[in-house]
Amino acid sequence: MAPTFTLASAAPNPAVFGQPVTLTATVIPLGLGTPTGTVTFVVAGGPTLTAPLVGGTATVTTTGIPIGFHTFTANYNGSPQFSPSSGFGSVTINKASTSTVVTSTPDPSTFGQPVAITATVAPVAPGAGTPTGTVTFVIAGGGGGTLTAPLVGGTATVTTSSLTPGTHLITATYGGNAQFNASSGTDTQTVQQVLTPTTTTVTSSPDPSVFGQPVTFTATVAPVPPGSGTPTGTVTFVISGTGGGTLTAPLVGGTASVTTSSLGVGPHTVTATYSGSGSFASSSGTDTQTVNKASTTTTVTSSPDPSVVGQSVTFTATVAPVAPGAGTPTGTVTFVISGGPTLTGTLSGGTASVSTSALSAGTHTVTATYSGDASFNSSVGTDTQTVN
Repeated sequence: MAPTFTLASAAPNPAVFGQPVTLTATVIPLGLGTPTGTVTFVVAGGPTLTAPLVGGTATVTTTGIPIGFHTFTANYNGSPQFSPSSGFGSVTINKASTSTVVTSTPDPSTFGQPVAITATVAPVAPGAGTPTGTVTFVIAGGGGGTLTAPLVGGTATVTTSSLTPGTHLITATYGGNAQFNASSGTDTQTVQQVLTPTTTTVTSSPDPSVFGQPVTFTATVAPVPPGSGTPTGTVTFVISGTGGGTLTAPLVGGTASVTTSSLGVGPHTVTATYSGSGSFASSSGTDTQTVNKASTTTTVTSSPDPSVVGQSVTFTATVAPVAPGAGTPTGTVTFVISGGPTLTGTLSGGTASVSTSALSAGTHTVTATYSGDASFNSSVGTDTQTVN
């Protein structure tokens, strides 16, 4: 039999996990002829494969070589004309690169709705196979956090319903394994706010009130069932009529209150508008407030008292509101003096004065009648004046 020697090689070298590697053996005779028969390839830590010689060359292709550096032997098994021989080679298999793609559904979602976040990990060509291991999801923003799930069939999924309204950045990181390198991917998830409907109820106290009396308007904001929680934010009160205007107060425990003592006499419509918040929808409510005239008292004094015939006497009426009314009455006061003239004075700062020197000797009764005005009711007061 003619002697032979065998050359062994691998391509590509190095390769990555899952990539087909072709092992080649070339059997060269030391003489004439072309060797025939088979070659057995023995990969250290890997498979053993056999292929026929064709034109003096045998090849096998495999994806079954593990990660790492491997030597292999190509053993020509000989034939009736040619002696056996062996060749030696080596091949390195590296980890395959991967890509991680992140998706979320539904996107956008609504506040409180479960969101499924999925990472799909695939090998990057020429790598092949199905990655295993775990994926760590880091979700930015309120209600986010860190979640971990195993890869099953190349995908990992986590579910959360705690994300707050807004846009959240999701980063999924595949940790890699013995055959595949780590990789990461990102996605964004938008969470929309579904506002809970509310009702706004307005009350006033006291109702009715009198001019100058402080009136408190209270708005109570509540969620519409089946909604729950305590609304926050502000309420704006718009009060119609004289002395009304716009007042704003914060909600505390679901209620907001404002107080005013400037309302004019008559009916007033108050509209309370809740501004809404991140979780609750705005709403408004109305009420009416009736303000009546305030009662008054009229007190009369004279000076000097007693006086003498021909001496000038000044009569003064002081008109004041009766609590809870407040303010300064305006208008006129009519002084009727028994045995004397009838005089009229104009209130200024709540007082009106008249003077006369026409009183005869004796005792005179003076009756002061306040005529009232748009905000205050009329009243009467009396006094006596002695003229010597």
